[in-house]
Amino acid sequence: MRAEIEKVVQLIQRKDSRSTEEALRLLQNTVFSFSMKVCGQRQDAEDTMQEVLLKSATNLQKFNNPKALLVWLYKVAKTRCLMSRRKSKFAPREALSLEELMPDRRELETLSGNSHGTPETSLMRRESAKRLREAIQKLPPDYRLVLVLHDMEELSDSEISEITGLRAGTIRVRLHRARLFVRKELARHAVNHPRHAPEKKNGETVPPVQPRQRRCKEMFADLSNYLDDELDDSLCEELEKHMKGCQPCVAFLNSLEKSIQQCRHEPGQLPDPNAAAKLRRDLLSRYQAVMAAAAKPGKTS
Repeated sequence: MRAEIEKVVQLIQRKDSRSTEEALRLLQNTVFSFSMKVCGQRQDAEDTMQEVLLKSATNLQKFNNPKALLVWLYKVAKTRCLMSRRKSKFAPREALSLEELMPDRRELETLSGNSHGTPETSLMRRESAKRLREAIQKLPPDYRLVLVLHDMEELSDSEISEITGLRAGTIRVRLHRARLFVRKELARHAVNHPRHAPEKKNGETVPPVQPRQRRCKEMFADLSNYLDDELDDSLCEELEKHMKGCQPCVAFLNSLEKSIQQCRHEPGQLPDPNAAAKLRRDLLSRYQAVMAAAAKPGKTS
């Protein structure tokens, strides 16, 4: 559960103008940040934020449960955002193939032979964040939505199921393929660092570890479940056993985990402060009118 949504419910229950305005500010930031990740365009995100919050003015007082409010917000926002989003000309077809997202033999060999990290300079971090946003926007909408909700908004599978209407199995499949797609996009733009010199033993060059291609591919389908602790114990043991003898798979798993962490640590963007303040004043006026009408004698809920 997002902490800011829990705080919104607490603030609304105080029923004073200052608390209500703070609650609306938190909602603005939450909805706009989510919409930017899904829509990719500031104008679309601002339109979505405005529509969602206008609808919330007559509904906020009904929510005393943070989870119910969270699900309602994301349902309304995702519908509006996906309807208005400008389609990228680079977007792939609607279904992602696991086979196409797997690394080929050459990439696995490259991964296993290159263990240098990327220097964390501010310039490279900004460039990396830009590449991440571009990669996410290239995802088909159904995959992008699940990735944003799970890895960027940090919602549970059950919450995503309530928001999207998808079964848990479908969520896991789309999440894994979306992660593989983003990893592949980021890898295409990775900075090329000098490779290590060939390892030597007793003065002789040790040949690089070769991936066991067929078995590696069987392992790739379960990597997201493994990283999220969703994998059956016996399958987990089998995968870890395979990893011990397959350095290319270890390197690939590390690169996948890094791209997931990059999604999780991507900071949310905020709306224009002046426009947001103006919208809050309008929303506060509407909300107070709704509350006043509800408080009139003889008013039934």
